[in-house]
Parts: sequence; C-alpha cells; structure tokens
Amino acid sequence: MTVADSSAVAAAVADAHRREWAFVLAATVRVTRDLDVAEECVQDAFATALGDWRAHGIPVRPGAWLTTAARRRALNVVRHRGVEHRYLPLLVEDDVVPGPDDLVADADEAPIPDDRLRLVVTCCHPALDRPAQVALTLRLMCGLSTAEVARAFLVSEPTMAARITRAKKKIAVARIPYRVPPAAELPERVDAVLSVVHLLFTTGHTTPAGAELVRRDLVERSVELARMLRRLLPRDAAVAALLALLLLTDARRETRTDGDGRLLLLEEQDRSRWDRAAIREGVALVQEALRDRPPSRYALQAAIAAVHAESPTWDDTDWGEILALYELLTTLWPSPVVALNRAVAVGFARGAAAGLAALDALTDEPQLAGYGYLSAARADFLRRLGRVAEARLAYGEALALTGNAVEREFLAGRLRALGPERS
Repeated sequence: MTVADSSAVAAAVADAHRREWAFVLAATVRVTRDLDVAEECVQDAFATALGDWRAHGIPVRPGAWLTTAARRRALNVVRHRGVEHRYLPLLVEDDVVPGPDDLVADADEAPIPDDRLRLVVTCCHPALDRPAQVALTLRLMCGLSTAEVARAFLVSEPTMAARITRAKKKIAVARIPYRVPPAAELPERVDAVLSVVHLLFTTGHTTPAGAELVRRDLVERSVELARMLRRLLPRDAAVAALLALLLLTDARRETRTDGDGRLLLLEEQDRSRWDRAAIREGVALVQEALRDRPPSRYALQAAIAAVHAESPTWDDTDWGEILALYELLTTLWPSPVVALNRAVAVGFARGAAAGLAALDALTDEPQLAGYGYLSAARADFLRRLGRVAEARLAYGEALALTGNAVEREFLAGRLRALGPERS
C-alpha cells in the first residue's frame, strides 16, 4: 500500500466514525444488552477496519461493514462469557433476546423504528437523573467525546468524565432494569430525549473545537431524530416545537460563512439564500406548538428563531418581540445561557449601553466563567460604544475561551480592526 492509500483508509475510518458510530453501537447493543461490552466491540470493529480496508479496499457501505464486524464480535462475546454473567444487570431487556439469526432487525415491527432512537430512549431511564441521562446518551449513542459532552454542559472534562462513570456504575450496581419501551411509554421520557436531540444539534451547529464551523453529520442526525419523534408523537407540542427550532435555525446554514470560510453574522447574511422550505415548515410547527399552554421552552426558542427567519432584512428585525419572548423564556426556563441571550436582545432593543449593563450583571455567574460567547458579546457592545481599550481586552478573553477555528478567526479579525494598542 502507498502512503496515499493508507491516508485514504485512515480518512475513511475517521469519516465512518463520525457518521456511522450511532448506527453501529445501537445495533450492537441489541446483541450484547450491555453498553460497555457493545462499546468495546464497536471500538474493535473500527480498529480492525484500519487493517482490513488497507488489505481489501474501502467497502462500498462502510457502516454495514462495521456493523457486521461489531455484531460478530459481540456474538462471540455473548457465547463465551461465563454463566455468572447471566445474572448481571443488562441494559436492554427485550421480550426476545437477539441471537445469531437476528443480526438484521425488522424496523417495521419494532415499537421504535430506528435503533439509534431506541438507544436514546433507553438511556433516558427515569432512574437516572437528567444530567446523567443526557450525558450518557450523548457519549454512547451519539459518539461524542467526553470533552465535547463537557463543552455542551459548560463543565470541565474531568467533571463530565466522573458524571458518565457514575451513570454507568449506577446501571451495574443498582441493577437498573433497562428495557426498550413501546411507543405508548415514550411521553414519560420525552423531555430527556428532547434535551439529548437539542444538545446534539447545538454541538453540531457550532462545533466547540476544530477547523469546521458546522458538523453536518450531527446536525442532520439530530434533525432526523426529531422527525422520528414527530412521527411517533404527532400530538406532542414540545416535539413539534423542537423540530421547528432545529429547522428554523439550520435554514441559515449555507449563509453562515462566505466563500472564503469567514464567519458571517446574522446582519451580514444573504437572506435570499436561506432555506425557505425549511422556514415554512418550521413556522407552521411553531404555530401549532404555541397553541399548547403553557408553551414549552422549545416553543419559545422556536418562536424567537421564527422572528429572525421571517424578517426580510436585519433592520426589519422586531427586537421588541424577541426580547418579550426571552422574558417569557427566562421565567419558564431560567438558565445562564438564556440570560446571556436575553442580555444581547436587550442591547439590540434598547441600545448597546443597556445590553452591556445586562451582560455585566452576568459576569459573576459560575457557569459562564469559561463561556466565550459572554466575552464576545461584551466586546461587541463595547466596540459599538467606542470603548476600544475595553473591547480589545474582551476580544482577547473571548479568543482565549474559543476553540472553533472559524470563530477564532472572526474574533481575531475584530480585534485587528480595533487598531494597535496604544501605549
């Protein structure tokens, strides 16, 4: 094999890990009924792929190859594990345990028509607390690293690693009886599932670290999962609202950077290129979701996204309505990030000075201490107010806290535009 061939194989395996991990792990769990064992088998499959694909070529369907390899490994483990393992707590308790003849499940016969969504719902067992449910699902089902999950939760990586370890330990020690729930039981767990899908989307919408602004695979996976939930729970207003939020936010995807990859803010984007079909669908879903009382947090967030989506220009944006929606959201779902977004809306509705004052009130919030968007928002308002020296410091803070290369270049450009620091 040439170096180029080896590089192509390594790139193909890396791409398959990003795109197929969820499919492969979720399918393998149905064989092992044990998350740790399934994860080990899937990791073995990806490691094996590096050598096999170099020798025999990259398969036409990498996901199918990896799923077959992982499940064969899982079946060998199931056959050879000791008698005592039969009495250990298992993750999934189907009525019929999959065996060698059940490698391909009939999705039409399953209460949840996709193994990935099956695993999301299973990980959201009510015996685990909410942070553990969401973190465990993002780590195992969605294939996010512990560091990526930690960024989504605004906590340190060691804190998140400990949280995931405790969740797994509780499954084993407390003998939590996991099983795949029928569709009728989904409403009991839907809020946790929606949290998972939303965090998955936000992580893909703006990648916490790396060279790309967007991880399309995560965005598309989250939209797909939201659509599955919509089919399963067509009368659930929160499900409709989350799908609306994702569609309306993602409608701007192609205009978020220019031809050179430079970040474009909302005020700079070419709105004629926004996905109008997605906007129409999202607005209809928002209208449906808002008929439910009280509205869910996703309905209010989607309504805010709809105001932006329906504004023909930046100058036509109704910031008064956006601020009013954030006031409702702050009451319904108080969180540091919501407070930050509300403060930004204050700045555009009432002036940069008012926005800066609202942001400064959040600087002692522990969860925002390492959140680069707070510093970036302060820097922008300081720049607009002509307070150049303070803006320069705030942009420096934002740069230090930002891991995404596209966002870093944008911030560096803003910092350069302020001119050299005066002595």
